[in-house]
Amino acid sequence: MGVRRAAKGVGRFVTEAVGEVVGEALLSLLACVLLGCLGLVAFLSWSFSPRLTLAGAGLLGLFLAHGAWRTFRTPEKARRRGLAAVSAAGFTLTAATALFLFFYATGCDCL
Repeated sequence: MGVRRAAKGVGRFVTEAVGEVVGEALLSLLACVLLGCLGLVAFLSWSFSPRLTLAGAGLLGLFLAHGAWRTFRTPEKARRRGLAAVSAAGFTLTAATALFLFFYATGCDCL
């Protein structure tokens, strides 16, 4: 009985270790693809129109700053509506993507 229980424990450990390695590899690949796509979008928009790219980056920065302001300065009981809700959601999504890229794209060999 002891050998069978030990074999099951080793099997679970190996399965979990392989699952973690595969998961890390997939997340790193996703981070590299996302980083590459962001670079491609920046390159293509800059080659199309540098002025429009800078204007769009400025507007995106204002939008994200408004979202951050609404996220961190609005009381918990207040309900966000309209532009405030959209900008807060956009800021949250952008912050989550930035954290994901910070943790996984730094180990990417594509940099």
